[in-house]
Amino acid sequence: MTAVWFAALALLLAGPVPAALARARWTWQVPRAALVLWQSVALAAVLATLGAGLASLTLLFTEQPGFPFLARHGLLQTTLNGLTSFLVAVVTVRFWAVALLVGVRTRRRRNRHREMVDLLHRRESTGEVDRAVLGESGVRVLAGPGRAAYCVPGVRGNRVVLSDGVLQELTAQEVRAVLAHERAHLRARHDLVLEGFTALHAAFPRLVSSRSALDTVRLLVEMLADDAARRRAGSLPLARALVQLASAPGGDGEMAVGADAATRVRRLAQRPAGECGAGDRALPRRGLAVTVYAVAAVVLLAPTAAIALPWLLTSWDFLTR
Repeated sequence: MTAVWFAALALLLAGPVPAALARARWTWQVPRAALVLWQSVALAAVLATLGAGLASLTLLFTEQPGFPFLARHGLLQTTLNGLTSFLVAVVTVRFWAVALLVGVRTRRRRNRHREMVDLLHRRESTGEVDRAVLGESGVRVLAGPGRAAYCVPGVRGNRVVLSDGVLQELTAQEVRAVLAHERAHLRARHDLVLEGFTALHAAFPRLVSSRSALDTVRLLVEMLADDAARRRAGSLPLARALVQLASAPGGDGEMAVGADAATRVRRLAQRPAGECGAGDRALPRRGLAVTVYAVAAVVLLAPTAAIALPWLLTSWDFLTR
């Protein structure tokens, strides 16, 4: 029954657990720790899936398949083992196929996008803010009345793309906040985090997977970039810029997040940048972060170890007979 328990754990970590965790609002106070917890849940789901596959293979190699197996374990366990093997095969193939497909398509799209913004980049300055932005490395300014601000990550070079509308309508402080936000995405490689969750969401069947994981992780990475930006430029300029750009279309790592913009603005108003380590609220927030990190370690290690260790001991006894 080890394979069945592994499969049950994988399904639990792919559906009900993310759905419940997505409803929590305390994660907004410690987005970095919450993101680690989300990654632990996702990795534990992958490990449990692989464990179910290995446990199924162990039965096939240690016992005779077909009627001898059915006679020894009964119809229920034989059926569950067969369904588990089928689920593991589907999830494993879909995960690696989607991961490869998403990676290839995303990098091709980013390469084309990078070439396009380099080609359309406006190099003539029309003002003090414009001149300062054009002088920064990796920044591209596109002509047009629209308001767009986003980043294009990549191995060949990162780009932060701004439109003329942003430079004309935002103040110098707000533009600095926008640049700090997008560069925070690039430094932390949030695009890779989102790619992993995209592949994991697509790997599990829709009936058992939860889209809340992908949506919540997207919001958390935006909050992390917000925290980095307000430490450099302040909360008020960032909030003003976010309001201005809330309805603007963008690319990878764009500031606009639709309905989540109001949530992020309210969060920026709660705690000034640079004060997370001072005041009476610092210790509860720090304690919450430590607790979340501990829970992430337990989620990753405890359930898998509780099932894996007995299976490993049984397999070792069989091999050393």
